[in-house]
Amino acid sequence: MQPVLTAAQMREAEHAAETQYGMPSALLMENAGRALAEVARSVAGAGGRFTVFCGPGNNGGDGLVAARFLREGGACVAVTVVGDASRMTPEARRNLQALEAYGVSAQALEALPEMRAGDVVVDALFGTGLSRAPAGPFAEAIIRIDRWRGAGAKVVAADVPSGLQSDTGEALLPCVGADVTVSFGLLKRGQVLEPGASYCGELRRVDIGLSAAAARAITGPVVEFVEEADAREALPPRRSDTHKGTYGHVLVVAGSRGKSGAAALVARAALRSGAGLVSVATRADVIDAVLAHAPEVMGIPLEATGPLGLADLEPLLAEAEGKDALVIGPGIPRGPETGRLIGALLERVKAPTVLDADALNAVATDLSCLRRAKRQVILTPHPGEMARLTSRSTKEVQAHRLDVARELAMEHGVTVVLKGTRTLTVSADGEIYINPTGNPGMATAGSGDVLSGVCGAFLGQGLRVPDAIWAAVYVHGLAGDLAAERRGKVGLIATDIIQGLCDVWRRWDR
Repeated sequence: MQPVLTAAQMREAEHAAETQYGMPSALLMENAGRALAEVARSVAGAGGRFTVFCGPGNNGGDGLVAARFLREGGACVAVTVVGDASRMTPEARRNLQALEAYGVSAQALEALPEMRAGDVVVDALFGTGLSRAPAGPFAEAIIRIDRWRGAGAKVVAADVPSGLQSDTGEALLPCVGADVTVSFGLLKRGQVLEPGASYCGELRRVDIGLSAAAARAITGPVVEFVEEADAREALPPRRSDTHKGTYGHVLVVAGSRGKSGAAALVARAALRSGAGLVSVATRADVIDAVLAHAPEVMGIPLEATGPLGLADLEPLLAEAEGKDALVIGPGIPRGPETGRLIGALLERVKAPTVLDADALNAVATDLSCLRRAKRQVILTPHPGEMARLTSRSTKEVQAHRLDVARELAMEHGVTVVLKGTRTLTVSADGEIYINPTGNPGMATAGSGDVLSGVCGAFLGQGLRVPDAIWAAVYVHGLAGDLAAERRGKVGLIATDIIQGLCDVWRRWDR
């Protein structure tokens, strides 16, 4: 896991590094500038030139250090300092003087040489503290940087592209679009949340001397960026002396006439994710259609008719007995009693339960049932469903994804998976996990049903909540990425993602 910090938390870590661990800010800046120069060299073409845009703050100081290292290495370097030079921080001013000793003086913006393919522009205008849209000469500089990028020059951003709000990932236009962003020491939220992640381009984290102990000095919500090793280690290899009962029995309550595929997708994904046994409870007239898609599944006919309601409570409680995980919601027939049914199930079922799709819509009018649940509850909404759960607009949910998901999780004591680009998993105690896997091809019918099945399988195998859930989210996205490598993104369908699960296990030797 990589910690992901706000600007305030980053300042806390830097302060701890200086006051507790002997890493003064001048040394951190020297290390950051050296790393920035190394990355800039790595993306330059043969004979490429470098232009470094510096602001008056410490981010500009990082750029000035980078310019010095580039010049020291024999590169052709031009530098401009944008903004009021009299407001330069002491460290930035000292590094400007050091650069001048190498024969490089700052130039006016209009005097800079034109950049072309093979050249590199280093963006060190703004750091993590930006709170309003760039204006005046800063806006002019950003427009110039983007014009040169359009002409073929590569853009390398120092810590965050200028114009990017580092806590939210919001682009305060104009905003630099970088080819590579060099993250100094620790990741920032805006680098890994969209649209910031897209503005950052390739993200390269470099060590500048911020120790792990300094990172532990931060206060506020814990946010973690999930890496492949984390997800791989969460699911242990299978022992040889096991049987199907070792890997859990998942009960899936899903499907209806015309939506039998939803139940089949959940069940097949659970089986492909290692569940030993999967049963699907659905209306009697749907059972055959589900089993036609997934013959390995056991079918449980719910003999009542119409929408799911209280008449289904006792049969479902009987079937839930002895099960290791439940998944409720995809494709269910929802009616006026469905929410009450789900609430009554949660109060009595002894296994962790994933609520998805219409199960979320059914409980949205009365979330009090979540607090009364006997075991852990996991909600997996897409932004529209999250809007209904929280009485917000979808636009508001998307603008404040971390805050909205954390508020819902902590208020109701549940684990929340807010789906979308960079899917979030938030535990009941407010820990946040950001997922890097997945691609636009997964925006297709049934993709969420597959995720529910993976979650159910991992829960059924005994993984702790929320580890089972953030690992499932990672695996689901990786399966989609591997499927897209074979099929492309445009034609990707949910069953391709299920096949991609097998590719994950082969890749991990599981």
